[in-house]
Amino acid sequence: MSDRAPQPVERELPTEESRDLIALVREIIQREIAPRAAEEEDSGHFPREVFSLLSESGLLGLPYDSEYGGGDQPYEVYLQVLEELAAARLTVGLGVSVHSLACHALAGYGTKEQQSEYLPAMLGGGLLGAYCLSEPGSGSDAASLRTKAVRDGDSWAITGTKSWITHGGIADFYTVLARTGGEGARGITAFLVPGDTPGLNAAAPEKKMGMKGSPTAQLHFDGVRVPDSRRIGDEGQGFAIALSALDSGRLGIASCAVGVAQAALDEAVSYATGRRQFGRPIADFQGLRFMLADMATRIEAGRALYLAAARLRDAGRPFSQQAAMAKLFCTDAAMSVTTDAVQVLGGYGYTLDFPVERYMREAKVLQIVEGTNQIQRMVIARHLAGPETR
Repeated sequence: MSDRAPQPVERELPTEESRDLIALVREIIQREIAPRAAEEEDSGHFPREVFSLLSESGLLGLPYDSEYGGGDQPYEVYLQVLEELAAARLTVGLGVSVHSLACHALAGYGTKEQQSEYLPAMLGGGLLGAYCLSEPGSGSDAASLRTKAVRDGDSWAITGTKSWITHGGIADFYTVLARTGGEGARGITAFLVPGDTPGLNAAAPEKKMGMKGSPTAQLHFDGVRVPDSRRIGDEGQGFAIALSALDSGRLGIASCAVGVAQAALDEAVSYATGRRQFGRPIADFQGLRFMLADMATRIEAGRALYLAAARLRDAGRPFSQQAAMAKLFCTDAAMSVTTDAVQVLGGYGYTLDFPVERYMREAKVLQIVEGTNQIQRMVIARHLAGPETR
């Protein structure tokens, strides 16, 4: 409704290469993602062709080693790419984050032989990954997972059910956490499982309130046989590997949340400057001006928080507490900003004719995935005050 077009986010990027990278991402978004985002989300279409293009363009392995097909980019650059993608379509931004999460175990804990054999196809060969930790009976309490892997000679037989798996049923490979030993965190091991392995079957995708284009499904493992050469790390090391991956993954969620919030703010500003009531734009009214100012401030604060955590990671310093803070703040901010965007648009905001209602539905899931925000508060408090007494 307004001639005031949203301006691209001004980004602080470390190199000319990273600036060119953001320019490439924006070009792909304008040509291949944004024009079809609303229609494809409404119909539930998963844009596999977009992920193939991102892989061909070197955008699915950005934070990983170029020796194996990665992009050698620092996390502060990778996360800003995610933000751009999520602002255009969360199914794509979150999908790239999940794929990166699925590659983390092998890239960080695999042997050189495993990395040389599997990583090139995972990072730049057109494959799409998924991450299998949660189960029907173990979500926040991931250390109590029940899926078992039983050794049989030079292979393992995996049996159990994983739930809430993004890309479940369509992924080419799964990073799977399964119990190989006793109870608790020390009995868990990580495996890299091809998506077409016999005995691995996906249930029908969940019917969700948002992100309808991104399939989320249960996975059933019925004696799925995996050679020991696809075990990642030592036996019993899986839970430590999972926690390491989730610290990085939480930063991915935080950046995606900022992207969704930025898209909602851009839409709200465009509407408020174009919609006229009482003879002037509604953006002239102080109540709305203050709402827009608060929305923009939350977004800037969230962006600064996730980038500060990313820079700690890039410097090789501990960042677990800051990752939890970023995930908590950014996703709560996204929920607040998208809700306010609906309010700015009034009745129009509640219709499918404008994208803010989709942004609001999508923001909700970001407060839940990869550790609910209640879990993030527990993580932060443990860093501050130590473990809970029992």
